[in-house]
Amino acid sequence: MIITKQKDRHKILGHVKKYKSLFLLGCSECASLCGTGSEEALSDMAKFLKEHGKEVTGTLVPKTGCQTLGTKIELKSDKEACDKADAVISMSCGAGTQSATEIFQDKPVCPANDSLCLGNMTRYQMFDERCSLCGECVIGHTGGICPVTNCPKGILNGPCGGMTEGKCEVSSELECAWVRIYTRHKKLDSLDEMKETLDAKDWSAGQKPGFLNLRKKKEETK
Repeated sequence: MIITKQKDRHKILGHVKKYKSLFLLGCSECASLCGTGSEEALSDMAKFLKEHGKEVTGTLVPKTGCQTLGTKIELKSDKEACDKADAVISMSCGAGTQSATEIFQDKPVCPANDSLCLGNMTRYQMFDERCSLCGECVIGHTGGICPVTNCPKGILNGPCGGMTEGKCEVSSELECAWVRIYTRHKKLDSLDEMKETLDAKDWSAGQKPGFLNLRKKKEETK
């Protein structure tokens, strides 16, 4: 899931200072789990904006904020509220905000959230980054633990000389990713996997902007 945190509200207010009326758009998936795009988050934001002299014409928490077509369809029932708004505040991730930009061609879209990383929710509203979206996954060789993300240096063959008593030199509170990988392989009786040296990473596999057209692939295989 995409981990987001809400921007300072007064900074958000600064982004929309020249607009009188606003429509709020959230997301029922990642942003809701982060507490940044849920019904409650939108309600709190609407209250804050009204206290600062803004009119909130309406709110919507679409099923998936980054699904442009689906969100556009859901917004049809809020057409009047959208038309009344001078601008839109997107309470989603960066992808959801850019979906809103595509939908609202004639209105400015202001982001309410900062997108931090792709991670896991370990407990309610507790998140850890787990994937760097590098485009070439190696965790089949590393016991299901990603060294690109979990090692601050992204070392593919570790541990490095800075590891001390299983802890990373970057922080004594951070477990060394390669000690974790070793422990995992040992538990699974697969330590032989660690005898293989991983090749240098092909960083071009994760080049920006990323793009995948599955429709084209299906047509080519017919």
